[in-house]
Amino acid sequence: MTQAVWLRNDLRLDDHPALSEAQQHGPIHVLFISTPRQWQQHHESPARLGLKAAALQDIADRLADLGIPFTLLETDWFADVPALLQQFCQQQQISDLWFQQETPWDENQRDQAVTVALNNVTVHALPHDLLVNLPVKTQSDEPFKVFTPYYRRWQQILEDTQQSPYPEPKDQGVALPKQTLNCRWAGEFRSDLWPGSEAAALNKLSAFCEFKLQDYKKQRDFPGKPATSTLSPYLANGQLGPRRLLAAVQFFCGEQNRDWRHDDWLRELAWRDFYKQLLIHFPRLNKFQPFKPETRHVQWRDDEAGFNAWCEGKTGFPIVDAAMRQLNQTGWMHNRLRMISASFLSKLLFIDWRRGEDYFLDKLIDGDFASNNGGWQWSASTGVDAAPYFRVFNPTLQSERYDPEGQFIKRFVPELANVPAKQIHNPPAELRQQCGYPQPVVDYKQARVDAIAAFKGLPQSD
Repeated sequence: MTQAVWLRNDLRLDDHPALSEAQQHGPIHVLFISTPRQWQQHHESPARLGLKAAALQDIADRLADLGIPFTLLETDWFADVPALLQQFCQQQQISDLWFQQETPWDENQRDQAVTVALNNVTVHALPHDLLVNLPVKTQSDEPFKVFTPYYRRWQQILEDTQQSPYPEPKDQGVALPKQTLNCRWAGEFRSDLWPGSEAAALNKLSAFCEFKLQDYKKQRDFPGKPATSTLSPYLANGQLGPRRLLAAVQFFCGEQNRDWRHDDWLRELAWRDFYKQLLIHFPRLNKFQPFKPETRHVQWRDDEAGFNAWCEGKTGFPIVDAAMRQLNQTGWMHNRLRMISASFLSKLLFIDWRRGEDYFLDKLIDGDFASNNGGWQWSASTGVDAAPYFRVFNPTLQSERYDPEGQFIKRFVPELANVPAKQIHNPPAELRQQCGYPQPVVDYKQARVDAIAAFKGLPQSD
């Protein structure tokens, strides 16, 4: 009997446990179910859907060469998936369905409904697609709420449970004709920056580890330098497997005579696991609720003009505007800039962090709900292990520290291209007028005082 492998946010053939294990039990038939209206409700960006479509076409072509059938199904909502899968399994005489679990609430509920509906099919729900997919808990069997102790335990489990990447599926016989997928839901994306193929993702991983991994800690906070991996779009779609990521880090750390266990980029991957596991342990995070219950009482400001200025990169704070324009133009933003721009919206404009969270997802090619939610709640001081409420980023100081010559600002804010480095971080009013660059939409000092006062006045229990 045929084994069906259901791809979701694990769009790859390399290091794929469901593909590898299913093929040990019989011939496999791979499928993907697009749910455009559900994705729209979840704020999946056109850019991310464009990359997803490119990844699926790459997979379909490679599976055809291996004689493995691939089917693309479509329906509107997750609620429609169980009936659609039941019909597919009957038509294709499927005996077993294999997939990797996902962490968000809606996806989890969908999978439970599928398991109930497919009463004549054996369902294999494999562990989550994480570097450490075992529950990472304290000695008292509680989920961690602070990252550093989580990370120490995570490292121990990773070292004890590490395994080699799974091999790609084996050839199933005669090659099948190539098919052109109808992904009408796909949007435009920067394929020059992120080609859609798995080979491109793997090459980008190797190049980063070989040439940039060693200096990542020193260089990663400077947005004007090409020092980060820019692999996050591939990670969001699961085009790189966790065991492949670990193997790459271990290999290149060995080449560079460094201990892989203390690699700073690996630590960033631990943050991804941390945020994803929080969705499992604290379901309210899936439902637009802050982790800290007392912060539900924060009286956020209703400032449409300020919000629009932030969205358009016209706040009058050059580093914030450069960051937002990078997002709008490329679908991606440097991580240091994500913190600066999120802090600006939630702490200085004092606009509800959930509006920023949604805007980021609407634009990001690497929009991952868990990481995006975790990052926004960290910046807004509402989340797990968040920045203290009295920590309010000073955009000008951040700009002077991490873009000292204004190289990044000049790239995305051309109005300021000829402004000297000493003035570019906060140009004087007259120079702004000459350049056609806006005055600041908020006074930093007063906004900081107001934000601290608003949080300080909250009840400490709820």
